This record gives sequence, structure tokens and C-alpha cells, in this order.
Amino acid sequence: MAKLTTTELIDAFKELSLIELSEFVKAFEEVFEVTAAAPVAVAAPAGAGGAAEAVVEEEKDSFDVVLEAAGEKKIQVIKEVRVLTSLGLKEAKDLVDAAPKAVLEGVAKEAAEKAKETLEAAGATVTLK
Repeated sequence: MAKLTTTELIDAFKELSLIELSEFVKAFEEVFEVTAAAPVAVAAPAGAGGAAEAVVEEEKDSFDVVLEAAGEKKIQVIKEVRVLTSLGLKEAKDLVDAAPKAVLEGVAKEAAEKAKETLEAAGATVTLK
């Protein structure tokens, strides 16, 4: 197998959905026994060990995107849920009908905010937890 360059890897990641990328990160963490969390405690001064641990615990690094209500444009919301989750039409419709329901679980803050923005643009009511 040919070795991929950094640019080729980034281009490949751009084509993945949020769910696929999340699954990749989890698999990467398991295989290499690492974590993708920000190394806040490593950057802290030596004398502030306890304070650095408290900061790491307080800062939430994974969020759940919860669909509270579909709103008036239910079809648009179903379409966006399908894009975000790669679910089939029936599964996406069932998820929207079962609101409040988690659309994405354990995603990064940026991905969660983007998903929330997308769903709200489609007319849904969304919260991050």
C-alpha cells in the first residue's frame, strides 16, 4: 500500500461525515492507545498540577446534539438528520418523530455547534448537552 501524504489524508477526512469521522477517531484512539483530548494538563506549570486537573474536568470535550422539536418544516429537518447521521429515510423520520431525541452523541464542540446550526436553519429546535 502506498504511503499517503498529510494533504491526501486531510482530503480523505474532508469527505467523511461527522459520524464516520467520530468513529475513525475512536478507532484511532483504541489502536494507538491515545486520546484526542486537548493536552491542557501537559501545558500547565509544574506547581499547578491540581488546578490543571480541575480545568480538564470542567471543560467538556464531547457533546450530544438533541433534537427537541422538528418545527413546521419537518421534511427539511429529516433531510438534514439524514445528512448528519447517514441514516436511511425511515430511520431519520423515526428519529425526528421521537423528539426529543439525540441526533449525534459524543461529538466535538465544533461539530456539535455546526450540526445545531444546520438543524436550526432547517426549522428544528435543538439543544447541546
